[in-house]
Amino acid sequence: MAESQKPTFREALLNRRILICAFTGFTSGLPLYVLIQLVPAWLRVEGVGLAEIGFFALIGFPYTWKFVWSPVMDRYTLPFLGRRRGWMLVTQIGLLLSIAVLGYIQPALSIWTVAYLAAAVAFFSASQDIVLDAYRRELLPDVELGIGNAIHVQTYRLAGLVPGSLALILADFLPWHTVFLIVALFMLVGIVLTLFIQEAIKNPTPPRTMHEAVIEPFREFITRKGLRSALLILAFMFLYKIGDNMATALSTPFYVDLGFSLTQIGTIAKFASLTAAIVGGIAGGVIMIKLGINRALWLFGVVQVVSILGFAALAEIGADPWALGVVVTLEYLGVGLGTAAFTAFIARTTNPVFAATQFALFTALTAVPRTLANAVTGLIVEQTGWTHFFLLCTVLAIPGMLLLFKVAPWNEQNG
Repeated sequence: MAESQKPTFREALLNRRILICAFTGFTSGLPLYVLIQLVPAWLRVEGVGLAEIGFFALIGFPYTWKFVWSPVMDRYTLPFLGRRRGWMLVTQIGLLLSIAVLGYIQPALSIWTVAYLAAAVAFFSASQDIVLDAYRRELLPDVELGIGNAIHVQTYRLAGLVPGSLALILADFLPWHTVFLIVALFMLVGIVLTLFIQEAIKNPTPPRTMHEAVIEPFREFITRKGLRSALLILAFMFLYKIGDNMATALSTPFYVDLGFSLTQIGTIAKFASLTAAIVGGIAGGVIMIKLGINRALWLFGVVQVVSILGFAALAEIGADPWALGVVVTLEYLGVGLGTAAFTAFIARTTNPVFAATQFALFTALTAVPRTLANAVTGLIVEQTGWTHFFLLCTVLAIPGMLLLFKVAPWNEQNG
């Protein structure tokens, strides 16, 4: 099938490439949720203080700075399995072993050992993300970037059910070392995938030197797009989801302040947000098959902006469970749709030759506004109140939408 030819829904959804994306999403998401869901619960049960647990957020450092060592994975090919699959296997084995060993440590006695092992999980996880993102970019033709990345993102989220749900249930009946071992064995999904798939590019031409591996991804991007267009694209990546990220950064404290019980928050808000984000992501991928990435960014961006206003409305309505369900569903439907189109845009912007470094750099850039949002939203809410805060988030979402005129024009069909 030629890359310019639009596939049918059946061709786009039911092919081997999309199935591979489902497995890459699962094996990519599993270790992250081990760190943000399973490890904090384990530490608290074992008597570790909240202050110490809070500091464990710092182990997410490799996810933000993974572009620093991504050129190594672009430049060097390991002597087995090929350019991408060799690195995939090494990182997945590293994850299986480091997750399994975690459960044998007693946190109350060796909290620094836990921190070192958790940092190792984060490093292997971020490194696996580098190579999986590069492999997916090489694997998918442009017309499948939307649905392929949407499937990847949704199975990424679903992977959280293993450490965030299954593992916690098992911990009531089994010792922690057994729980961590069971979770670690789910990495076999990725290992088996790596062994059975083929390299996406048969005869790759990696950078010849480390200097080329570091410099060329940046030079190629600027040369291909032109300096002005390149800067506009980077600004768009920074701004497109900043309003959305800020609006959801303090969602749980917001629900508490409105007067919702923890049970209502757990059953209504959390279930609705996960379900809506997954449905939105998959629907976004399917819609992009026909609309293309550019038009999807416009339509889904409008949904994102409008859905933020739902939070402002909820702030005025108060603790109404039905309103909570509707607002959260609409907001996270917008999150799912917007993320699907945005991830596909990032993938399309990369050059497959430098996919590892460019993809790592772009995704790191998109993480910056999320980090900034988490840092300043509390201060803004204290000064303005919830309703005005959400109106501000809506306003901050507009510059990213305006940049679409330049970076993804409605009538320009490049994806």
